Amino acid sequence: MSSTVGQTPSAMKVVTAFTTVYLVWGSTYFFIRLSVEHIPPMLVGCLRYLIAGILMLLWCVITGEKIFSWRVINPAIVSGLLLLVGGNGALIWAEQYVPSSLAAILLAAGPVWFVVLDKGKWAENFRSKATIAGLLVGSAGVLMLFGEKLLGGDPENAATAGGHHREVMALVMLVLCAISWAGGSLYSKYKAAGNSNAVNAGWQMMSAGIGFVLLSLGTGEWSHFRPHEVPMSSWLSVAYLVTMGSLLGYSAFTWLLQVRPAAEVSTHAYVNPVVAVLLGVFFAGEHLSLIQLSGLLVILLSVLLINLAKYRPAAGGKTGGKTGGKTGGERAHEGEDAGASDIPEQSEGYERDRTRYEVRAKF
Repeated sequence: MSSTVGQTPSAMKVVTAFTTVYLVWGSTYFFIRLSVEHIPPMLVGCLRYLIAGILMLLWCVITGEKIFSWRVINPAIVSGLLLLVGGNGALIWAEQYVPSSLAAILLAAGPVWFVVLDKGKWAENFRSKATIAGLLVGSAGVLMLFGEKLLGGDPENAATAGGHHREVMALVMLVLCAISWAGGSLYSKYKAAGNSNAVNAGWQMMSAGIGFVLLSLGTGEWSHFRPHEVPMSSWLSVAYLVTMGSLLGYSAFTWLLQVRPAAEVSTHAYVNPVVAVLLGVFFAGEHLSLIQLSGLLVILLSVLLINLAKYRPAAGGKTGGKTGGKTGGERAHEGEDAGASDIPEQSEGYERDRTRYEVRAKF
């Protein structure tokens, strides 16, 4: 998708992009679950990110972007390993043992870790009562999910206890996934400023793909993997993750950041878990307990509270018209990677950067 800077995009393009981000990103949990049923988890990551990275970098070459620059590659390697190997890798592994709907619910608390780890913004974030309330509410939601698993095991049944322990470990991995995701997001935000989105993402995915190759070899996945025994549904799931999750979803999201307010674009954080839960329940036969449903609502409330202080300035910017005589699209275009803005950091320019890097692990 493309749009001339300063030119208002068509409503159809905007609706299509939002639909893509809402549905595609929410559906990736479901397709990860389908893929790891028959393909080893680290190999899934290897296939997804090597192929997507190569395709993204080829697109950059076709469009005339410079891709061989150590200034771009170096931070992309570090952030790619944190975001996609530490972040999505843990998610892929965990979905062997927990339903995709439960994984989506737990990862919906990602913004909590972003606030906690962004040390440079502690003074700003912790002055906000809404942010503090959001952190407490989000922590309560996570504890609800852990409490159900910790209290739900049968220690006298060895088989049940073994599966129960794996489920608890998977939940721990999902928390580490969210922490790694937030850490990689912040590193990319502060170290990759000024780099092309597409080039940066291409190298992130390439480095992650190589990282997954090493993990797959190190864990011995290849020794018991039989490609001819993998059903077509798993191969198609990997293809979906490459094309829709890592390429189309990413393109739609970055385009939306240029033409719509960041607070509006960030609404995907509320829709994606709901889509994941619905797909898991209706198409994968997953069961959602009352505690898990309550945990989802509590976590989504925490995300709303954390972003509340950001939504208000965005709404004020709409009623105040143009800033500095420039349209929202022009401001987004100029400030997208520079990490600076002609308006305060709590305004749309800063929040756009924060939102973009916060969600990049989804790709």
